[in-house]
Amino acid sequence: MPRRHIRVTGAPEAALRDALDRLRTELGAPLAFPLGVLTEAERAARAPALPPHDATDIPFLTLDPPGAVDLDQALHLSRQGTGYRVRYAIADVAAFVVPGGPVDEEAHRRVTTLYFPDGKLPLHPAVLSEGAASLLPGRDRPAALWTLDLDADGRTRAVDLRRALVRSRTRLDYAEAQRRIDDATAEEPLALLATVGRLREALEAERGGISLSVPEQEIVEQDHGYEPTYRAPVPAEGWNAQLSLLTGMAAADLMLASGTGILRTLPPAPDGAVGRLRRVAHALRIDWPHHVSYAALVRSLDPHRPAHAAFLQECTTLLRGAGYTVFRDGRLPDITTHSAVAAPYAHCTAPLRRLADRYATELCLAAVAGETPPEGVLAALDTLPKEMAGGGRRAHAVERACVDLVEAALLKDRVGEVFEGCVVDVDDHRPTTGTVQLESPAVVGRVDGDPLPLGERLRVRLTEADPAHRTVRFARA
Repeated sequence: MPRRHIRVTGAPEAALRDALDRLRTELGAPLAFPLGVLTEAERAARAPALPPHDATDIPFLTLDPPGAVDLDQALHLSRQGTGYRVRYAIADVAAFVVPGGPVDEEAHRRVTTLYFPDGKLPLHPAVLSEGAASLLPGRDRPAALWTLDLDADGRTRAVDLRRALVRSRTRLDYAEAQRRIDDATAEEPLALLATVGRLREALEAERGGISLSVPEQEIVEQDHGYEPTYRAPVPAEGWNAQLSLLTGMAAADLMLASGTGILRTLPPAPDGAVGRLRRVAHALRIDWPHHVSYAALVRSLDPHRPAHAAFLQECTTLLRGAGYTVFRDGRLPDITTHSAVAAPYAHCTAPLRRLADRYATELCLAAVAGETPPEGVLAALDTLPKEMAGGGRRAHAVERACVDLVEAALLKDRVGEVFEGCVVDVDDHRPTTGTVQLESPAVVGRVDGDPLPLGERLRVRLTEADPAHRTVRFARA
């Protein structure tokens, strides 16, 4: 599922980059790996546990952002009768990690890769995440190989999962993949991504699911200031995401059928959260008739338009109630679905960047084989939801602090200026304090005034923009 993407470009000595360095320290983000972790990772990189099944004859390809080297997934699509066969290879992190060893313990401490606008703090040492475990082209790699057979409408007919040795042939970024698809130069495994992706998008709409096409926000240093821009995703990113969702749904079904598993669950969004998004839409001049559902609105938005891009960024707030739900011995939980997916769903396709995925994969492998999951996997299930929740809170704190810092940096030289905005929240205990969403730039900040007309447009004056304290405040003009 998406997160807010913010990237900052500029000279290494730029003030914003320095502030991000201080922020990493302030938030206690895990920086360098301990020596013992690096030593074990280097040993594991030289001698992973290799699987018996050889699938290196399948010409897999990878699709990722430009410059990415921590490649979790590789894909190959083909026709199968009147339907399709999706082969989805996932990096087999368990082939490199000794349960209870230094790399494993450090991964449980970090839980997820943390993303900052100027770089990331990885879950695993680079010798694994960007080297021996990554599905880099031209390299034999251990993987969890999903084979998903679909009918002519894209519905799942059969699922298989096994450990296999794979070799990616081609590494593409999304823009190049989209160009090849658009100009009809893509070979069948890539060309079918558009076919299968569109079929899965139609099924998502049919079941009431929502995929957010969240743009990347780039902050560019210009003339001693910062200028915000949005990079809209190309359709190939959404089609690729549909393969990940397809696999996550298959994983959830396998675990539910076996009676033991870990799901990614999300209850329906509370009315208040959706109401706030309606006010944000109003602030950004996005027409949202009351008879139009949230899912229908999201599917109608164009992420190339700055106002729509900003709204899609705000839509990620509805995903923050998601959690991990463990069950075992056939005792299924009360909630098994993820409301945005509109189906049972599990995280299993990003094990280089997310701890839970390694365990979900092990449970699915056991389910397909009809075997009891490894004892170490079962032992970890009791504490895994709490660990993932803690990692999620830390990731959210990083995201929120980065957004606050970037917004303060954007406005630091504009104190005293007047902006058009809309009040999207009012403090229940202090009705003269609330939150305002600006129309341009699409910044959110605290606002003071009496009265504060909830949901209505008003003019506000910027009274404070302090990157050092990550604060932005406005007053009614």
